[in-house]
Amino acid sequence: MRREERRSGRTVFVQTAKRAARGGVLWGVIFGALVASSATTYVSAFPDAASRAAVAATLEGNRGFEALFGIIRGIDTVPGYTAYKTLYSMIILGAIWGLLTSTRLLRGEEDTGRWELYLAGRTTRGGAAAQAAAGLGVGVLLIWLLSGSIAAVAGADAKVNIGVSAAFYLTGAGAAGAAMFVGIGMLVGQLSANRHAANVIGAAVIAGSYLVRMVADSAPEFGWLRWASPFGWIEELRPLTGSDPIAWIPILVFVVLCSGAAVMLAARRDLGAAAISGRDAPPPRTLLLGGEAGLTIRLTRPATLAWLGAMAVTGLVFGLVAEAAGSAMQQTNGFLQAIQRLVGTASAVVSYLGFVFVFAAGLVAIAVAGQIAAARNEEAAGHLDNLLVRPVARWRWLGFRLALGAAVVIAASALVGVMAWVGGAGSHTGVSFGQLLKAGLNVSPPAIFILGLGGLAFGLWPRGATAIVYGLVVWSFLVETFSAIFDSNHWLRDTSPVLHIAPVPAAEPNWTAAAWLLGLGVLAAVGGIAAFSRRDLAGP
Repeated sequence: MRREERRSGRTVFVQTAKRAARGGVLWGVIFGALVASSATTYVSAFPDAASRAAVAATLEGNRGFEALFGIIRGIDTVPGYTAYKTLYSMIILGAIWGLLTSTRLLRGEEDTGRWELYLAGRTTRGGAAAQAAAGLGVGVLLIWLLSGSIAAVAGADAKVNIGVSAAFYLTGAGAAGAAMFVGIGMLVGQLSANRHAANVIGAAVIAGSYLVRMVADSAPEFGWLRWASPFGWIEELRPLTGSDPIAWIPILVFVVLCSGAAVMLAARRDLGAAAISGRDAPPPRTLLLGGEAGLTIRLTRPATLAWLGAMAVTGLVFGLVAEAAGSAMQQTNGFLQAIQRLVGTASAVVSYLGFVFVFAAGLVAIAVAGQIAAARNEEAAGHLDNLLVRPVARWRWLGFRLALGAAVVIAASALVGVMAWVGGAGSHTGVSFGQLLKAGLNVSPPAIFILGLGGLAFGLWPRGATAIVYGLVVWSFLVETFSAIFDSNHWLRDTSPVLHIAPVPAAEPNWTAAAWLLGLGVLAAVGGIAAFSRRDLAGP
């Protein structure tokens, strides 16, 4: 009996840890692959001191780049380039994951009424919040361990030569962003009236932290401002470029204070209450509630807008750095050989753009995976039951979901191309608007193919659909990374949908491959819709 009592007392921790671990594993693999690909690509593209000195001469001291991506240190070395290329990607993506995951697993559970079921067991409100904090910590720990392990394996190569402790220090700095914003998410979830309000406040903290850090890195006299931003603390860790562990102190204090304050507030307030309360009777918002299409748009609007914004920024960065990157890479054959492995040409700026646009195809595929996960969450949470008891056809609901996903893919892909043109216009890259728009649209067929497979998995095996589609995205990233560096077997390359497209604008689009990807994606989606129309709804 005592064993059962102890087990029931750990329910919140176990359930939260299981759900946080899924994201932890995914982002741990992605972060590790990002570090490994950056290090090995640098070795391949810049094999000698002369080519590395050219990169340093092009980028060091560029205040625009430093404001966007952090202070440039030791970029003429493998560790310095790897840290500069990967750290802020891990920080920002980790912060977003930490915020959204913590608000979903705490305030989101409270909004839906499931938190009451936890509190009906052998725990208190404060105890349940403390268990949830520990469960979220499991997700952060997995991000660090998996990404560090992959980075350490890549660093063991004699040409890369990044030690195990250095690899884990770098990925630990990246995971620190996730840890801090897990704490922020927990705290704003206790202060806000609902999860949506908590996410808005947390997003403002992310934006404010980044803007303060941008000002700090824009000029030496503002450098002290880095200590006023959580992102600045991580930058001050200086992984791989003269590590300074003193910055771990404010990071750890921040995590403990935010998490501890959240647990204290949870222990003292009633369920559903909030320090920042909303209006008791807010005005009704009925926009887009006239049918399945409108409801789908409304439910997915926040995530859709977030991904469109992220892809716009990605395209802008591509354009801003294209001229500098192309000029530096023109002095070495390593990068051009990597492009040739992806069936591209051997020019400078367009070769760089062709390479990064293939990478953008993988980013767009992540948005697709999110669409499938959202559909599965609607079913698992029981929300879909309330919709389908009304005169709503199953095929129309899933069909609109998949159609919206395809529209998001096309819009995000085009936006990458347009913003790359905007970013490159100021630096006179010489690549036309039409070429970059075509390059953007070229990345959509693999994502639509993955969307169709996700729809088929959702129709046939709903509980495994999310794992299948995210697993395919991660696999595509890994195969794409190593195929750009090594002469891998073409059968291995063919397993990645992303590698079936040409690196436009460095090459002409492969219309045959695009047509096959689109056609198979549509067929899979139709099969998924038919299967969903015939099966029973599946719970969590």
